[in-house]
Formats: sequence, structure tokens, C-alpha cells
Amino acid sequence: MGRVGGKVAIVTGAARGMGASHARRLVAEGAKVVLTDVLDAEGEATARALGGNARYLHQDVTSEAQWQQIVSDTEAAFGPVSVLVNNAGIASWGALETLKEADYRRIIDINQVSVFLGMKSVLPSMKRAGGGSIVNISSSAGLVGVPQCLAYVASKFAVRGMTKTAAIEFAPYNIRVNSIHPGFIRTLMAVPGPESEALLAGVVAATPAHRMGDPDEVSSIVLMLASDEARFSTGAEFVVDGGLTCQ
Repeated sequence: MGRVGGKVAIVTGAARGMGASHARRLVAEGAKVVLTDVLDAEGEATARALGGNARYLHQDVTSEAQWQQIVSDTEAAFGPVSVLVNNAGIASWGALETLKEADYRRIIDINQVSVFLGMKSVLPSMKRAGGGSIVNISSSAGLVGVPQCLAYVASKFAVRGMTKTAAIEFAPYNIRVNSIHPGFIRTLMAVPGPESEALLAGVVAATPAHRMGDPDEVSSIVLMLASDEARFSTGAEFVVDGGLTCQ
């Protein structure tokens, strides 16, 4: 049995990138995993590649009704949920003075409100499981300010604080809640196209490790937190940024 053998997990935003990497590591270490996303073709292909212990379900993470359905469907397929990885998120760049209200609210809904809904919706299932682990993917932008990125920074700082409050409230139920703070990780969200290369070159130059991270380097922390190895860690921040925020 692997490090998370017998556990049932939900990973949001899992069609590709970091979410797919998290799901892959959890399945490889014995968990049964439901992957959710809005990218259905990619999500279904990712789940198929992971075998019989993985399922893909379409989910709008900003909908409480869909969250409740995902938890219900997961229980029907695999049993009570013991791991939740709130990974779904989006980013955008631009000055505060040109940021539109609708764009700000969209980022807050997807990055922040979804985490609230996920933690709330999974709680009854984790109680039935006898405990669990919630892993909220924040960002290095949840630790320091980042110019041209106000909405994203606001959402990720919020995830950091929500994690600590939920950790206190959920501790009596043997449920741990932690946040992970990746720096610049090589995914399509971080590297959307050639126009971002100059910006990324500057970030890499400012990172003591002098490189971007790989999704699997974040997944290693997800796996550890999902496992019983981290049974005394809750309300904590785990930074995976090559030293970007330590200066």
C-alpha cells in the first residue's frame, strides 16, 4: 500500500498542469481520485491515463450546488472523501487602474470563493471518513505583493487566511487544513505564450534557485500533506518557490 493507500481524494483544476500532476502522484501512491475541471476533453483523457482509481467530473468550482454534487458523486464511486486539493485557479496581469470590476470578481470567485465552497461542502463527508486533509493551493503571491497582479494577489492572500481559520475550526474533527505557496511553476497558466517570456526571465533572475519549478515539485508537498506523515501539521504554509520570497 502506498503513502495514501485507502484515501479518497478530490482534486480541482486537474485536467492539466499542477492539478493533473497532483492527481497522478496521489493515484500512484494508492489513493482513489476524482479529478474535476471545466476542460472536459483534457480532464477525461487525464483520468483515463491514470486507470481505474481515477474519475473525471465536470465542475464549476464557483457553484455550491455543483460542489455538493461532486462530493455526492465521489462518495458513490469511492466512499467518503478524506483528501481535498483546492487547486483550481486563474491569473491575469495588468495595472490596477485598468483592472475591470468584472475581471476582478471573476478571479476572486474562482480562486477564493471556490476554496470556501470546497471546504464547506467536503466537511460532512470528511466527518464520515473520520478525518482528512484539505490542501489549499495559494501562491507565493499570497505571501508578498506582486505588481500588475492585484486581483490574483488578493485572492491568494485570502486563501492563506481562510486556511488558518478553517484549520482551527476543523481540528476537532481530525481534519487538517494547510496551504501551499508555489512560486513560478512551468505550466500553461504561468507561461501562456511568447509574450510572457520577458516577464518570466525577470522572475527567474530574481529567484535564488535561478529557474522555474516543475509541477511535480509541488505535488511532492501535496502528497506529503495528504498522507498521515503530516498528521501534526495544520494551519501551516508550505512554500515551494525556489527562494523567491525569502529575500
